[in-house]
Amino acid sequence: MTSKMTKVTIYTDGACSGNPGPGGWGSILMASGVSKEMSGGEKLTTNNRMELMAVIKALEALTRPCEVDLYSDSAYVINAFNQHWIENWKKNGWKNSAKAEVANKDLWMRLLELTSVHKVNFIKVKGHADNEYNNRCDKLAVSQSMKYSSEEGS
Repeated sequence: MTSKMTKVTIYTDGACSGNPGPGGWGSILMASGVSKEMSGGEKLTTNNRMELMAVIKALEALTRPCEVDLYSDSAYVINAFNQHWIENWKKNGWKNSAKAEVANKDLWMRLLELTSVHKVNFIKVKGHADNEYNNRCDKLAVSQSMKYSSEEGS
């Protein structure tokens, strides 16, 4: 007997004001007609870290194994899975093709753990286009980034 996994649609985006600089992430989770928005940020980070955090935080919010369609405008995140970069990094001791340490290894390892729990289909969307959910995630991420950037002066 197999239990049917809940289908979830997730949109994510990250933003950074300066790279590194204050950053934010935003996610929208949708399942069974219900949607949930999440966002957060950091005072000193990079755009790629925020893109990864958006995905990690969204997957961490799922309370049981799910079948996920995850939409992101981040080629960095999408290609790591769809073009098997992450498998090669693991195989090569977390070194990239230039034999350098993989950036953001801590977050990639967290994300790998989560993708072992959930069945995730990574889908690339065009950023800053006409996708309402991607645009909403961008707004969430930018507003968090601005919140952290306004703390710099305080």
